[in-house]
Amino acid sequence: MVSPTDFIARLPQPLQEWLDGQRIEEVECVIADIPGISRGKAMPSAKFAKGDRTFLPKSIFYQSIAGDYVDMDIANQWTESDMVLVPDYDAATAMPWAGDITIQVIHDIVDLEGRPVELAPRNVLRKVLDLYKAEGWAPVVAPEMEFYLTKPNLDPNQPIEPPMGRTGRRVVSRQAYSMMAVDEYGPVIDDIYDFAEAQGIEIDTIIQEGGAGQIEINFLHGDPLKLADQVFVFKRTIREAALRHGCFATFMAKPMADEPGSAMHIHQSVTDLETGANLFNGPDDEPTDLFYGFLAGQQNHLATVICMLAPYVNSYRRFVASGSAPINLEWGSDNRTTGLRIPIANPAARRVENRVIGMDANPYIAIAASLACGYVGMKNGETPRPSIDGEAYDMPRALPRDLLEGIELFDQFPAIKEILGQEFCSVYIATKKQEVEEFMKVISPWEREHLLLNV
Repeated sequence: MVSPTDFIARLPQPLQEWLDGQRIEEVECVIADIPGISRGKAMPSAKFAKGDRTFLPKSIFYQSIAGDYVDMDIANQWTESDMVLVPDYDAATAMPWAGDITIQVIHDIVDLEGRPVELAPRNVLRKVLDLYKAEGWAPVVAPEMEFYLTKPNLDPNQPIEPPMGRTGRRVVSRQAYSMMAVDEYGPVIDDIYDFAEAQGIEIDTIIQEGGAGQIEINFLHGDPLKLADQVFVFKRTIREAALRHGCFATFMAKPMADEPGSAMHIHQSVTDLETGANLFNGPDDEPTDLFYGFLAGQQNHLATVICMLAPYVNSYRRFVASGSAPINLEWGSDNRTTGLRIPIANPAARRVENRVIGMDANPYIAIAASLACGYVGMKNGETPRPSIDGEAYDMPRALPRDLLEGIELFDQFPAIKEILGQEFCSVYIATKKQEVEEFMKVISPWEREHLLLNV
């Protein structure tokens, strides 16, 4: 049995500071499923402190975003075999919105013999990071989270609307980087800051994005697994902050037809595991072959994993040239029309910004897929196409127009299945295909309006 004192001593310093001697009343043991939903079990802290094994059925990975179970050609799929949850104390955070003193602990998932469960998104990302580690490389990422605050939407048949601001007017202005626009929903931002501090999450910047009620939060760069954990946790945190003030926070890629979509841009670089030096920068401060290899891997292969970066039917509404989102995988220096941007930075901080990923993506899966593409390019010594200086919107479209096309492209990249895991990829694709079929059963208002009496 683990004593409560021993258990608390293993928690991260920010969490211990937040507790400040208070007794933990409840512990949430959580994992991310394939859509990125937080699943797990809650228990009194005294029970958690005993260190007894905690189980979840493997079938949680067979659910679609709609909560439907996907029937697949898997032996004994519905025996509901158990998986074992293993706490990662470094990934424990406060839940400052809860009524009781509650913490959540992200868990790893292993089978009854202690082997990592391949279907767990956190394990998928760790598998990719292990490939980098075997080469003496350590990837570094910095995510950007874009999302909307909206008026509560209680009827799915009604359009989503911007929220009411503190002035009593709907926040309908599209004033990117406006401080006054941020002030309109200042109380929500204040709670986000407070919750982030309590959780030990370091926010780099908060800005008003181009949409009405659209906010962007940037994180400091760091270890991909830790940053994926932060995005996973912070989505829930932001939702709770919004609900406190009578609005919703949505991470849909395209929640409103006339507003820009929401992305999860990922800044990526690769360092030497021993020295920490940026492998994208050479001794003469020029880009290295590894930089070009990583960039080429992104350019050549991201379209084939697009179903993991844009995972829902709604995701593809974002990829329109007029919507501040890329339509191809061209690259350029300080060019926000490209799918791959090289930000202005000190040469030692040279990096590649992936602007394709949607905010609706599971952060573990999206980061794993993006880094896997870069890894393949580095290992194969691939060469990117020349950079472009003008607007990439004028170049041919190279990204799929819908999820089904994205799924079909995935089969053209068998190497990625070996990297991410055959079992995971099979289940992921089966889930996405079922979601497409479910979507096709829905008759939209557009169809009723224009087809009902005209065709």
